[in-house]
Amino acid sequence: MKRKRYDMEKKKTELQTAIEELSLIITKPVDNSETTHIPLRPLLSFCNLIIQVLDKIGPTMAVLRQDIDQNIERLEKVCETDPCVYSNLVEILKKERNEGTYKMVGSCSRALLWLTRTMDFTAGLLRLLSKEMSSKMEELVEETYLATLKLHHGWIASAAFKVCLKLVPDNETFMDAIGGRDESYETLREDIETLSSLLTPILKEIFIVL
Repeated sequence: MKRKRYDMEKKKTELQTAIEELSLIITKPVDNSETTHIPLRPLLSFCNLIIQVLDKIGPTMAVLRQDIDQNIERLEKVCETDPCVYSNLVEILKKERNEGTYKMVGSCSRALLWLTRTMDFTAGLLRLLSKEMSSKMEELVEETYLATLKLHHGWIASAAFKVCLKLVPDNETFMDAIGGRDESYETLREDIETLSSLLTPILKEIFIVL
């Protein structure tokens, strides 16, 4: 039984595991009170899975990956100071708002903002890829970047990103990497649509809170 369970877990792709993490994120409490609740742990677990997806794109995402790591670590450190209170991401934001530190470069509020932008970029790329599999991966990455992250990047970061675009893999290589070679493209499309449907309302709620 243990061996069978292990094999089932082993066959899950990053996308399928990400879907499981997203399904744990409920941004409103069960008692229907007006207090927003965004559970931190499953959100950070999802962000760690995003890193694995971005790794499949190659060196283009190296700087972005480093930022994600740092932002996750920043939020984790605050949560560890009082896990009961700060397991709700909103409480961390309230704390910084009350202290007047939320606009500082090293704040958790800014960390969450950039994590949210990265999640938006990743989800956008996957959606675009699932609809336009015949387009070049390089073009899809650039199109998604222009619509999301470039709006918030300076010219140095934008220029570096453009140079690294030449290093992205082709569509088939990337799709095999994130979906597993045993999965059909139709199954992969379904996973992407499921992930998008779960992530979109969460991102919307986070942007509203921010």
